[in-house]
Formats: sequence, C-alpha cells, structure tokens
Amino acid sequence: MLKVAIIGLGTMGQHHVRVYSELGCDIVGLVDTDEARGKEFAQKYGSRWFSDYHDILDKAEAVSIAVPTSLHSLVAIDCLNKGIHCLVEKPIASTVDEARSMIEAAQKHAAKLMIGHIERFNPAVLKLKSLLDEGILGKLMIVSTRRVGPFAPRIRDVGIIIDSATHDIDVIRFLMNRDPVHVYAKSGSFRHEKEDHSVIVCDFGDAVGSIEVNWFTPHKVRTLVATGSEGIAYLDYIQQDLRVFNSVVNHDIVIEKGEPLKLELAHFLDCIITGKTPLTDGESSTKVLEIALEATQPRGTRVYV
Repeated sequence: MLKVAIIGLGTMGQHHVRVYSELGCDIVGLVDTDEARGKEFAQKYGSRWFSDYHDILDKAEAVSIAVPTSLHSLVAIDCLNKGIHCLVEKPIASTVDEARSMIEAAQKHAAKLMIGHIERFNPAVLKLKSLLDEGILGKLMIVSTRRVGPFAPRIRDVGIIIDSATHDIDVIRFLMNRDPVHVYAKSGSFRHEKEDHSVIVCDFGDAVGSIEVNWFTPHKVRTLVATGSEGIAYLDYIQQDLRVFNSVVNHDIVIEKGEPLKLELAHFLDCIITGKTPLTDGESSTKVLEIALEATQPRGTRVYV
C-alpha cells in the first residue's frame, strides 16, 4: 500500500483525497493552510493535517500537488529532491524554465513526474483516439473544441488559456499525434485581470485545431468535433458520449464510462509500481505549456517549432 499525501485541499485536492481513499492508499498527510478544512478532511479520511508541506516529506512515497500554479515548481522540486513521486495538477508550471527544473529534479532522483491533464483519461477521448488510429474517419483534418462556462472564483493566478485551454491543447496534440507548427490566438479581458475569453488556432500544416474558451457562458459546455476525410465524430467530455458518422457507421459508440480522475490516479500509481513512464509526463506537459504561453502573448502569428 503506497503512502500518499495531498498538498492543497481546494476543489481538486479534495477529490484527490477521496479517490486515493477509494484506491486503497495509505493517506499519510493532508496539507493546507486552512486549519478547519484540513482537520475536517483528515478526520473524514483517517489521516493527519499539516499546515506546512515540508512536514510530510519524510512520510510520503507519492504526493498530489494541487496548489496554485505559481507554486507548482517550488513544491514539486522540494518533493522530487526527496525522491517522492509527484502528480502535479495542470499546468505543469508557470514558466517553461520552471517546468524544465522539475523534469531535471525528477530525473536526478528517479522520481515519477506526472501532470494532471485529466481529459487524457476521459474514456470518450481514449475511445475516439483508438477509432482515429483505426482510420474510421480517414485522414484527420480538423479538431474543434468548446470549453465554456461561468467563472470559478477559485481561479486567481492564471487566465483562461492556462486554466482551461490547456486541457484541449493536450487533447488535440494527443489526437493529432504531433505538435502544431504555428499558433494563433485572439483573446481579451472583459471582466477579469487576465484574459477571460479566447479562440486559439493550432496549425498542424495539413490539419488544424481550434479551441474556444470563455468564462461568460452561464452553463458548462465541454465538447469536441473531429472532422476527417471520411467522416465526423462528436464528443461530449462531460457525458462521455461519442457519436460517429461515416459511410458505414451512424450511431453512438459504446463506451465503458468511468471517472477520469480515478483513471488518472490509478495510472499514476501503476507507473510508480511498474516503472512505466506516465502518459502525461513532464516533457509532454511542457509542450502543452509552451503552446499555451505562446497563445497568451499579445502579438501576431508565431512559429512554434
């Protein structure tokens, strides 16, 4: 039974605690600056609360880090330097240099570094990827996503591109199986300090990905449309629904649904036990960050490669 700790008990951190408990882990510590919240969850899950993450570095074999993005590299490197395996919520860090430092620390101390790009573990996304690899849509030409909804007050230190669009940047790279050659973006800040709406275009040369994000739509929409030379697929991230149309198929695809976070954390634990490289490792996640940061820049077309 792996000894795990969770650093940060915000919305995502709380879910990590629940899922680790369901997976049968030994939760040796919960870290949060909010004493009341920390003690509440510690009592609920039979763990201990700590206000300082340094106090769990000699107790945990693995940690989930769910603190603000600006603190990712600081906390992760301290853990990795102790040989502790780290699952860091996306994005990997605030800057590419910070991300590289995290990767170096993980390699130096033989610790796993995985980033929480949760949609990569969404059963509908995985099913779509397998169908694309089989050629059911022919040549993939266009992937369009919409990730819109109301603003979440918990988001304080990043804009919507880093907070939300990184999900779809990662998924589009996964489906295309390569990186874009150019990145274009049109963004704005209407009510928030940082950008709160954006349309991003990722140019793959012979294919394109478009991403729409905003914090103004009054209800959540999380969708993806993949268009190929021989058909089209409609995916709903939330419902985990997938519908495919081509000359042969015209129906909903059967999907074995599951909680993406549980699948993600189970994969993290399996990588620790077996020595496998995480699907969303530091290198892959740094590519996502590079694209996202490029999209935030107030200038024209940039060459990504």
